[in-house]
Amino acid sequence: MLNPSVAARRPLTGILALWDSTIGKKFVMAITGIILFVYVILHLWGNLKIYGGASTVNGWAHFLRVFGDPVFSYSVVLWIVRVILIVSLVLHITAAYQLTRRDWASRPVGYEKWTAQESTYASRTMRWGGIFILLFIIYHILDLTTGTLHPSNFAKYQDGNVYSNVIGDFRNWPIAIIYILAVSILGLHLYHGIWSFCQTLGWNTTRTSRIWRRVAEVIAIVLTLGNIAIPVTVLAGIIKL
Repeated sequence: MLNPSVAARRPLTGILALWDSTIGKKFVMAITGIILFVYVILHLWGNLKIYGGASTVNGWAHFLRVFGDPVFSYSVVLWIVRVILIVSLVLHITAAYQLTRRDWASRPVGYEKWTAQESTYASRTMRWGGIFILLFIIYHILDLTTGTLHPSNFAKYQDGNVYSNVIGDFRNWPIAIIYILAVSILGLHLYHGIWSFCQTLGWNTTRTSRIWRRVAEVIAIVLTLGNIAIPVTVLAGIIKL
């Protein structure tokens, strides 16, 4: 039998070796980031159906639950997607945390004088913004998915009635403001994430760097404004119960 200390010194191989490397963690962040990014787009696309009225957005919510029938039972595909998203989120956060720890460990002594050169406000607030987004995701699920924290002063929570639930939520201006703040931070997170992804793939050459930065800006702005529009139009009374 091998001595435990000898076994502990064995080099990692395969997936574990990839995960243990800095490049591997960045790769995991990139892949999970793509999965979460696609979800953000589809989530907004579904939410914007609220402008088509209750039947449109509620019909979309019903479609998501029956998708895969008759091969899969009611909501099975939806739960598969949710599991994939949860795993992606956990891996994304874990890789980000461990990369941050490595970054700090590589600089045990802080800068005597630090000035921002290539960094942006989005990159400098990436970590704290990520924590805020995580807390908001937990609240958002308890609010509009389970109904646990859904306010009942305008409309009681009804499972499957997305139209009523969303309007009942955003007619409360504190909730609307929190949502607007959260999607704004998400926009900054996406901007830096898209930009970093382009850098990781080596697309940011001297000639194309400015182009990819603009692409990241446009995508982040469009998604942010699309998400903000919903609580704003509810507060303004444009969308009503």
